[in-house]
Order: sequence, then C-alpha cells, then structure tokens
Amino acid sequence: MAKGPRRRVLKAGRILFNNRMSSIDCTVKTLADDAAGLDVISSIGVPETFNLVIRADAFETRCRIVAQTERHIEVEFC
Repeated sequence: MAKGPRRRVLKAGRILFNNRMSSIDCTVKTLADDAAGLDVISSIGVPETFNLVIRADAFETRCRIVAQTERHIEVEFC
C-alpha cells in the first residue's frame, strides 16, 4: 500500500489504456509521490493497470489499482 503523505488536490486527469487508444477522464483528488486517489464517472471497465496523465503538471506515470468503488479509484504508481 502507498506510504507517502497525501495532499488534497483538484486536478483534471486522464486514464489511458489499450495502447493509448482508450481514455477515461478523471479528477485527481489526492496525490502523493507514490499514489493517487481518482474520482471517475464509473470505475466499470477501468483496467487494473493504466497510465495516468495530469496535463497541467506535465505528469504521466503507470498505475495499478489497489482499491475501487463505483466512482473512486485508489492507485499506486508502478
């Protein structure tokens, strides 16, 4: 599980998967050096691993889902 301190943020994000051919918009709600909390319209269909992009920060990293509900996903960075 993620170890770094989390800070609350409100950033537009994008989940990329299927060789970058598919994407889902998300809102990044919490962020740490090694993890994030994402809100989505629906977590159905989100693959276990994907790339998270935060354009405003020129940030992109590979993620793995560690917990999810219908509209929230907790990820660790790979």
